[in-house]
Amino acid sequence: MAEPGDSKIEQITTGHHERHSSDDKRRKESITKLVANLEGEIRNPLVGVPKTELLSDVSLFAKERQLEDIEPLLVKGALVAQSPALFEEIEELDDGERLALREEVTHRFKLPKILYYTIILNSIAAAIQGWDQTGSNGANLTFAQSFGIPDSGPACEADGTCESNSWIIGFVNSSPYIAICLFTAWLSDPVNEALGRRGTIFIAAVFSLLAPIGSGLTQKWGQLVACRIMLGIGMGLKEVTVPVFSAEVVPATVRGGLVMSWQIWTAFGIFLGTAANLCVMNTGSISWRLQLGSAFIPAVPLVLGIYFVPESPRWLMKKGRYKQAYQSFLRLRNTPLQAARDLYYTHALLAEEDKLVREAGLNPKSNFFKRFTELFTLPRVRRATQASGIVMIGQQMCGINIIAFYSSTIFKEGGATEKQALLASFGFGLVNFLFAWPAVWTIDTFGRRGLLLFTFPNMFWTLLAAGMCYYIPRDSDAHLGLIAFFVYLFCAFYSPGEGPVPFTYSAEVFPLSHREVGMSWAVATNNFWGAILSLTLPRMLRAMRPQGVFGFYAGLNILALIMIFLWMPETKQRTLEELDYIFAVPTRTHMRYQATQNLPWWFKTYVLRHKGLAKPQLYKLGNLPQAPSVTAQMKYFWSAGVLRKKGVAKPEARGQPAASTSEAFAEKQA
Repeated sequence: MAEPGDSKIEQITTGHHERHSSDDKRRKESITKLVANLEGEIRNPLVGVPKTELLSDVSLFAKERQLEDIEPLLVKGALVAQSPALFEEIEELDDGERLALREEVTHRFKLPKILYYTIILNSIAAAIQGWDQTGSNGANLTFAQSFGIPDSGPACEADGTCESNSWIIGFVNSSPYIAICLFTAWLSDPVNEALGRRGTIFIAAVFSLLAPIGSGLTQKWGQLVACRIMLGIGMGLKEVTVPVFSAEVVPATVRGGLVMSWQIWTAFGIFLGTAANLCVMNTGSISWRLQLGSAFIPAVPLVLGIYFVPESPRWLMKKGRYKQAYQSFLRLRNTPLQAARDLYYTHALLAEEDKLVREAGLNPKSNFFKRFTELFTLPRVRRATQASGIVMIGQQMCGINIIAFYSSTIFKEGGATEKQALLASFGFGLVNFLFAWPAVWTIDTFGRRGLLLFTFPNMFWTLLAAGMCYYIPRDSDAHLGLIAFFVYLFCAFYSPGEGPVPFTYSAEVFPLSHREVGMSWAVATNNFWGAILSLTLPRMLRAMRPQGVFGFYAGLNILALIMIFLWMPETKQRTLEELDYIFAVPTRTHMRYQATQNLPWWFKTYVLRHKGLAKPQLYKLGNLPQAPSVTAQMKYFWSAGVLRKKGVAKPEARGQPAASTSEAFAEKQA
């Protein structure tokens, strides 16, 4: 029989459960409103805030963050951030400040020297990455014989060890990528949390300095694996941190062009590595040691120079160090007004992001493992995880690394001598570097998605053609020449597309609360499949021959194209925090739009040649007109820029801007 006190406890407990259930319901409703973005509208959290309330918020912000000395600048910055297209009408601004804001549009690359210095150092980090890859490319021709593990020739055939040796060679080559995907990429989150972006890059540079030297001194293949695992630590920390660091310090209008310097200078590192392989080719039995060891050279300036650049202001804000963040913004922007604007706007966007995380019942300062699970459980973050994973997998699926890792071996399989194979690899490195440069301008014009949709079909047919050329008789002069020609053509399509996009895209799609762990996921995904490719390719070459391998990866290009078309949203010229709203659009909504609206429109417009069809839009950008389609921009670029035709009309934006924003929009388009 229940005691009277028990019934009281039961009533209290029942009431508590009811209130808790009601709170859960309200929280879920709040989350739904905040996270669901079915219409694809991109919102500025400052828009609609009354001026008096905005000024009050700025005053409170300045007081809480001990920034009272710059409160007048913060007021101006907040007003500009609230109405970026209407800065000409803000009476608080003087003529010099208006000119600086105008030049953000008319002179996008007029940026402080320290910002360019930061990007240069990040580019050196990328060059190390490329050189590390190609050192093993050249060494593959001779190191196996030095260690007694050849995978071809009479010796291994007599011993019956050719197949097992091919797996060992694959393991040696893949060991850095195995290290990255298994633990280095995941270490980068706590290392970044503790040491910041600069500290993490310094640690990576030290490993990148010592590991190549050790590789050149090894006496057994197991020792070489150990050194290459150390190399993987340096590579992984750089891969995760450098693109994020670059994305966090540059303005949104040029972020794609400058952040993609990672890939340009990775390509430059590949070029330098192939050149170094040629330079030491005739040094006899130590040539492979010099090819592996030479990769330490670019690590020296990175170790010495990284602490002269400013720390990421967004990382400092995440740590609550707003005064230091403002000082960092001052060094990275042209005027104090722009620094104050970016400081306050970033604060407002991060507050909105923090609200999203807290409303979802999540801890914004949760530990690494909690943030990792949220990559797959929080809808906005899950969509970024999916999209970044697709572009990273696409880089391995396209087949570029069968050439980057094994080009010397592949050309030798095509009948080249050792010298010819290294020369052909040098040509590949040169093409890769030269054709990466156009993306500096095109990535923010055509967009990340647009470049991939254009280049993947072309990578498909060029890689397939390169494979077919292996059927040309070896004694024909056309055999090796056509193989090299189509490999170079394939590389020319890769370099401005799937080359720069994956790391640029992955560095910008995650919210700040999950940026390190998100980039860790993306890098681990890329390197997992890179490890699989590197491990299996020697065996695939023995079983399928080069033509079969090229055909296999050509088919994967089509699969990657479909995945990108359906599941990869565009991110060009959006602030890192505005992307929260892009990735709040449900995946089904995005897929439905691409398959049932965008694809039919493209087919009718460019295949059936129907004129005047308005492109359906997924994202609604307020009063601003929509940019011309990527296909229209590329047609204009080809006709006016490449063929030099005169009088070609530049594609215009669709829809009319509001009267108050038309002038700003016209300037931006110009």
